Amino acid sequence: MRSAYGESLVNLGKKYPNIVCVGGDTTDSLKTKKFGEMFPDRLFNVGIAEANLVSIAAGLAIAGKISFASTYAAFIPGRCLDQIRNAICYPNLDVKIVVSHAGLSVGPDGASHQQIEDISIMRSLPNMRVLVPADAPSVKKLLENIVQIPGPFYVRLARPSTEELYPEETDFEIGKGKVVTDGADLSIFACGTMVSASQKASDILKKEHGISCRVIDMYSIKPIDTDLIYKCAKETGSLISVEEHNVVGGLGSAISEVTSDICPTFVRKIGIKDKYGESARDEEIDSLLDKYGLSPKEIVRNAVELNKREKK
Repeated sequence: MRSAYGESLVNLGKKYPNIVCVGGDTTDSLKTKKFGEMFPDRLFNVGIAEANLVSIAAGLAIAGKISFASTYAAFIPGRCLDQIRNAICYPNLDVKIVVSHAGLSVGPDGASHQQIEDISIMRSLPNMRVLVPADAPSVKKLLENIVQIPGPFYVRLARPSTEELYPEETDFEIGKGKVVTDGADLSIFACGTMVSASQKASDILKKEHGISCRVIDMYSIKPIDTDLIYKCAKETGSLISVEEHNVVGGLGSAISEVTSDICPTFVRKIGIKDKYGESARDEEIDSLLDKYGLSPKEIVRNAVELNKREKK
């Protein structure tokens, strides 16, 4: 996903001469260095000063630029909520915050760098829109979309390489979700790295338990696809949300807000149970996700429990 971001930024920079990028000593990791090599006067590395990074991005937007602000999710929004709220969202400026290293899969960086509260924080801000793509092709398409839409966006990327779920030509619309696997018994809504995990769980559920699960990539968390949530609740009954994020305030909470308003439905939230993460070597990340209930095995277990509840 990070490589897709770097490539897209270069391609968009060729098309839109008013695109600029502000980074914080993570330009190699975020792959924005490529943009700086192509457009050396349009990349600003401000060092380890994230609040300043956000404020500079806001100032460039006021000057008529489309500002991309990028570093690790632990630092944006982790260190600069006040600046995001008051310098970007309140005046509704054209700043696109694209972060990497979100969730538990940061692994060796440990709990202090495993950002698991950001979706909750960012979607609570007026004017901010929140996107969590699942693979490289969706990153590219969503970036093309947000450049054409004025105002702030928060785009959350993961550190590990992810398998490609979509062909390059797939379209993505802000405010919509995408059904990646159809089913009739349950609906699983996932975002980011958990879309692939949910697809694997869906295959196991069908083969080993005879449970037909619909899997939805809910890459647009704000605005969220109210119509699709309603449709799934009506057609499949109970819903499951899966996210590499705290269960408080994330994707599951967003879905529950919709169902409580228009179609009261049971929602099983699979995520990090309001606790901090822990360090794990890169080769142990799958085990870490399993420990926190985010493996295909744990999704299957929850789905089987929920299906039994439905049949009572």
